[in-house]
Amino acid sequence: MALFPPLTSADILAFQFSAWYPAFSSLTIKSTVIRPLPTGFHEYLHSDGVFVPVGADDVPVESTLSDDEDSGDEEEEFPRFAFPELDDKIRECLRQYGAVFPKLNFSSPQDAAWVLPASSPLKCTSPADVYMLLKASDFMTHDITPDLVFDGCTETESGAKDRGYQLELVLRKWYPVDKSRELRCFVRDNALIAISQRDTNYYEFLNDPTSQRNIVSTIQNFWETNIRDKWTGPKHYIFDFLLTRDLSKGHILDFNPYAPRTDSLLFSFEELVTVSPQSEPIFRVIDSRAHPAASSNAPANQHNMVPFEALSLSSGLDIQEFAGKWKDEIQKSVA
Repeated sequence: MALFPPLTSADILAFQFSAWYPAFSSLTIKSTVIRPLPTGFHEYLHSDGVFVPVGADDVPVESTLSDDEDSGDEEEEFPRFAFPELDDKIRECLRQYGAVFPKLNFSSPQDAAWVLPASSPLKCTSPADVYMLLKASDFMTHDITPDLVFDGCTETESGAKDRGYQLELVLRKWYPVDKSRELRCFVRDNALIAISQRDTNYYEFLNDPTSQRNIVSTIQNFWETNIRDKWTGPKHYIFDFLLTRDLSKGHILDFNPYAPRTDSLLFSFEELVTVSPQSEPIFRVIDSRAHPAASSNAPANQHNMVPFEALSLSSGLDIQEFAGKWKDEIQKSVA
């Protein structure tokens, strides 16, 4: 059996949010898909720098230095973008949901969570928040680059890889998520074969035998009842699931291709290809704080965690100049 089943461009498109959401809308987080997006939005995401379009917020985007300070450098000028109709659609979603977290067709800006308050990760309450998360995220590069979206697909004819692909903005109702109850579930040949803890921290309750039995039973029953016969995409797929606090119910978070681009977490794909369908899936968790896959104290996606103020100050400076200016700004903020 091949490690990764072949995928066509049509298979990949089955995993974009707008393709699966209509069939599973009652089993997942309330969401709104905005498509098509305005002319220039793709260019905005591709452009250099982290900035919001004109009119996205009532508060103008300004330098972190006060008007009477002379930085000795000219302010960096970003290209001007404005999307008033999209701003209105985002505000309408905010009125409906209270707060949202955004994603594009496949990816969410988890790596840019640092741009918003840590107490409410990814919680957007204005169009500017939405734009800032998307603009600061490296993960968005995948969705705005068709060659990456369809990388590894089997078609060889010219133009097959980008046929039918259109960028979309998804706004999902925000609420605090307990990451200890997020699971990743692996399906091969329409059989649920494995379940992995998604967050790589040690949680005592996940190692309790009774809790483990309840979790496996809940997910297997949910998949058999709500997913197996409704899913119309490839027969090999991966879905993310969030359990309720009592571990008896849950809802779908996302569907992902069974492909190298999807993190296999506590399994390896080499391992998964040898798993035969059983009466129940294999369940794997972080079983101790010394587990080799357990998180260290370093935050996730730390390579992308650059304070917003640093983005404003760093333009045109070498490392020594930037370090001096950044130190001055920190001293001012605590004075």
